[in-house]
Amino acid sequence: MKLNIHNTLLAASALIVAASTSSCRKDLCYNHFPEAGVTLSYENEWERDYGMEWLSGWDADLYGSTYDNLRPGNPEGVTMVAYHPDGISEFYMSTAGGNVSFGANVHSLLFYNNDTQYIILNDMASLPSARATSTSRSRATLGELHAGERTINPPDVLYAAYSPEVPELKMHENVPLPVRLQPLVYTYVIRYEFDYGQQHVALARGAVAGMAESVYMRDGVTSDEAATILYDCTLTPYGARAEVASFGVPGFPDEYYGRDESTRRDTPRPYTLNLEVKLTNGTLKNFTFDITDQMQHQPRGGVIVVKDIRIEDDENLSDSGFDVNLEDWGLLEDIIIPVHPV
Repeated sequence: MKLNIHNTLLAASALIVAASTSSCRKDLCYNHFPEAGVTLSYENEWERDYGMEWLSGWDADLYGSTYDNLRPGNPEGVTMVAYHPDGISEFYMSTAGGNVSFGANVHSLLFYNNDTQYIILNDMASLPSARATSTSRSRATLGELHAGERTINPPDVLYAAYSPEVPELKMHENVPLPVRLQPLVYTYVIRYEFDYGQQHVALARGAVAGMAESVYMRDGVTSDEAATILYDCTLTPYGARAEVASFGVPGFPDEYYGRDESTRRDTPRPYTLNLEVKLTNGTLKNFTFDITDQMQHQPRGGVIVVKDIRIEDDENLSDSGFDVNLEDWGLLEDIIIPVHPV
């Protein structure tokens, strides 16, 4: 009897296909682990309303930007941290999400964007302690606005989401997991309004003291420790302007993370605003303002305005030949940038 090799091979191939569709061997199956189909979305808010109602009466000409232009954009990449009894596992995905196989015994998940430059992550292995802060920054010409406060860069845009419940995943199953990331960093639009003398100003920069030094990743609550944020300003016809990123005020439970505003402390913390200008003759001049009242209803972003700033003509009489294009203004700062966290 002549053996038909062609038909035999076809039959064998059919048996292999049938077996592969009806069973799975661990040593042969490349899709053995279950997957979660993560889809990411973002809440693009730059401030929270606690009574100021900036959105309803926003004046783009007055504040130098439309309300929507202040909204942070979506990040460039996201990290998912899976917490399990033996430690943590990290997974990297696009801003849209992706399919992730994170194994068994995972009790919670934390998501955050990983495209930051000035953010430092601490204690990520312990979910209750995991928090973000900003890099240190010093300015030789700035006196201590608040005793003992660390001076820092404005933090980058930071989003986060916490999932205390992990879907049960079965073999060869892709379970949808929608995640909405919320901002942990907010923006303050700061206006320095001159009564007279803005024509004498060549450069300007500022600082705001009393702001939260860090924020907890799990629930968006800020730490009790305060820091002073240093930043540069843009000169305007009325004086100077800045958009300053911040974690917000210290010790504030964010109601958007399941907390209640009523838990705020009754005794207000002090908040201090600084403006340092370099005149066209090279002279440095500092102004300090108490903005505690303005911060009471703006714990997460908003607008700060200080007025009646004056520089008299006789303060800028002598011309030292200062060149506003020189880099000495920037070199007065010692910026400390650590290695990006892993």
